[in-house]
Amino acid sequence: MDDGTVTLFLCGDVMLGRGVDQVLPHPGDPALREEWVRDARDYVRLAEAASGPVPAPVPYAWPWGEALRVLARAAPDVRIVNLETAVTRSDAFAAGKDIHYRMAPANLPALTAVRPDVCVLANNHVLDFGRPGLLETLDCLREAGIRVAGAGRDAQEAYAPAVVDAPGGGRVLVFAIGMPCSGIPAGWAATGGRPGVAYVAAPTAEAAEALLRRVERVRRPGDAVVVSVHWGSNWGYRVPREQVGFARALTAGGVDVVHGHSSHHVRPLELHRDRLILYGCGDFVDDYEGIPGHERYRDDLRPAWLVTLDAASGRTVRIRAVPLRARRLRLEPAGARDRAWLAATLERISAGVRVAVDPDGALRVVPTGTAHRA
Repeated sequence: MDDGTVTLFLCGDVMLGRGVDQVLPHPGDPALREEWVRDARDYVRLAEAASGPVPAPVPYAWPWGEALRVLARAAPDVRIVNLETAVTRSDAFAAGKDIHYRMAPANLPALTAVRPDVCVLANNHVLDFGRPGLLETLDCLREAGIRVAGAGRDAQEAYAPAVVDAPGGGRVLVFAIGMPCSGIPAGWAATGGRPGVAYVAAPTAEAAEALLRRVERVRRPGDAVVVSVHWGSNWGYRVPREQVGFARALTAGGVDVVHGHSSHHVRPLELHRDRLILYGCGDFVDDYEGIPGHERYRDDLRPAWLVTLDAASGRTVRIRAVPLRARRLRLEPAGARDRAWLAATLERISAGVRVAVDPDGALRVVPTGTAHRA
């Protein structure tokens, strides 16, 4: 922030469990309770069948691959990821769920390799192994020095923001919430005496107003505010009208960035009152490689978002996305055709912006008019 700006790294879902956990140095129990897959190592085999052998055990940095070089070059002030994996030894699979994600605590260096400042936990997998699994996750992240948002030992902790001091004296406040439309059960909500997630039942005007009141209680002049939201379905580009209204109400009320995730591929973005709304960032790290059925959405393409804000006003001054591609359970540079496809797709589904491919291969998003300004 020495130049009056703050740059954020944002990405979609980070799933270090299941097949990814199995190729790391300390894999946990591979047993699963899915309808078709009962052994997490089968996901490794699918990835290998699609792209070639994975040299397990891999180094802890392996899943991030090229992303680490991207971040080293960009040097963002604050790094925010949505961790959709319980870090636990628990075998208490949550009832009523088809898919469960857990990473062995001994593999936590696979998360710290990317040096996250904040892990968002308001999602539909952090309680896959019950409240004991959540508490162990919170303990592991605290011991690693990683701030969390969106889950906690009670409601007060779950709904509180993660606070990051940024260079230049300002702060970045990260609030996180999750909604049932992403698959979060209502029973996972944190209460006064029960651990859980920061749960919002629906994207209503009243819910936006309540969240804005929480923001104003802790915000100081010069703070940048990010609201991270886990919402929506896994596939498709359509964003429901209620979600658009909710996100715009937040930006109109003073939130600087809305960081949406849950979809397995990118969804539209917009600039509303010069504030960025990412409706769906797509996945970032997972073990979905080789699973057929939705190839047209190119969920193998994983953008690393770099968003620069004016520190004084919170206005978005620069949006870049570095396209990466999942291959052999790690992130590699996306090719020229992939970069062009992603740029064209983002421009097509996002009204009011132009998306260009810069000479260095990064995508640059610029507004084209007033289509999304209130």
